[in-house]
Amino acid sequence: MDRVLIRQLKIETIIGIYEWEKQIHQTLLVDLDMAWDNKMAAATDDYQHALCYETVSNRLTALITQKPIELIETVAEMIANCLMTEFNVPWVKVTIMKPGAVPTAAAVGVEIERGHA
Repeated sequence: MDRVLIRQLKIETIIGIYEWEKQIHQTLLVDLDMAWDNKMAAATDDYQHALCYETVSNRLTALITQKPIELIETVAEMIANCLMTEFNVPWVKVTIMKPGAVPTAAAVGVEIERGHA
């Protein structure tokens, strides 16, 4: 299975359950593994057959910053749903990390897989 990868996409957004968190922007780091058949893009060297990581990154940033969200679990599901419905990605692994959320940890996070490879 071919995959398109995005690592540590940095999204500044309002995220959290506490009132003080709802007043500030925090950083989320997003890792994506997206199933994508790269054969046609490689054979033709034609962008139209590729899954554009810039377009994906811009869309996900817009999605996650459009309104405050409380849980990183919600963020992960929103991203997976967007990739599968808007970009026709058949399988995705989404990892969301929230640096600094727990003072004694570098980051906390969730990871989900959706779809079929």
